[in-house]
Amino acid sequence: MTLAQQHWTRPHLLTLEELTSDEISAVLDTARALKEVSTRSIKKVPALRGKVVVNLFFEDSTRTRTSFRLAAQRMSADVVDFTVSTSSVSKGETLADTARNIEAMGVDAIVIRHRSSGTPEVLSRQVSCSVINAGDGSHEHPTQGLLDVFTIQESLRNSGRQISDIHVAIVGDIIHSRVARSNLWALTKLGAKVTLVGPSTMCPKSMEKLGVAVSHDLDSVLPHVNVVNMLRVQFERLTSAAFPSLREYHHLFGLTEARLAHCKPDILVLHPGPMNRGLEISSAVADGPKSAILQQVANGLAVRMAVLYLCVGAAAAQY
Repeated sequence: MTLAQQHWTRPHLLTLEELTSDEISAVLDTARALKEVSTRSIKKVPALRGKVVVNLFFEDSTRTRTSFRLAAQRMSADVVDFTVSTSSVSKGETLADTARNIEAMGVDAIVIRHRSSGTPEVLSRQVSCSVINAGDGSHEHPTQGLLDVFTIQESLRNSGRQISDIHVAIVGDIIHSRVARSNLWALTKLGAKVTLVGPSTMCPKSMEKLGVAVSHDLDSVLPHVNVVNMLRVQFERLTSAAFPSLREYHHLFGLTEARLAHCKPDILVLHPGPMNRGLEISSAVADGPKSAILQQVANGLAVRMAVLYLCVGAAAAQY
């Protein structure tokens, strides 16, 4: 048993809020060990050979679904992509019945994305296989939070600094963002200072009760942070006008080259995607030297390999 496995005994990954700092570090350490698999000529290890992973996505996704598929395949697991529109769910079958039927086919892990917050937790009580939250409503997106922290750690590797030494700004549509919640839990548990930034309609002061600072002035925050994580404006979740116009939002909260010039020289720019270029981030910044957006995508593969490995292993140890 590795040190990481000693710190990880959970068969499910449902939320980062419930994890300890040791558990978060166990995933990150495992991801670091597995990252080199993707650099090999044969990109595969036998860690999950004979296991079956199902992607059960009730919301559209490209990066997350593909990342989990590749992660499972690189661990030598069999992968099934469950298409909701052509399944019995579309005929009225309940989620619990669908999951139990899937599990009865010998599945070892269900990766679920759902529009309703709390669905992965409900599902975890219905099945004995591992359940991994790939995003639930506006609640959490645990693997995105983990891969963002992993990317920050990688950037700090040669500086002698740790997560506890840095200040991170999370900017944009905070109230609708499951990514923001997972990030703030992971970062604060590892000791980072976090400031949430956005218009008052999207970033209420009440968020301060989560142990973070809240600001509505991006220009006053940027010079003091080491990392800025720009979030997508989630138009599909807006029920009313949250800001006067797209132009106004970009003027006040868009990350541009002009704003980047006022940041620290080693500022790290993140974005979970998909990006609204020209709104929350300019193309020059997204594609520029301070951006780690493509590194996030690459690191997501290693993190999801680690999560599958640890959760499936913990589930097998319990039965």
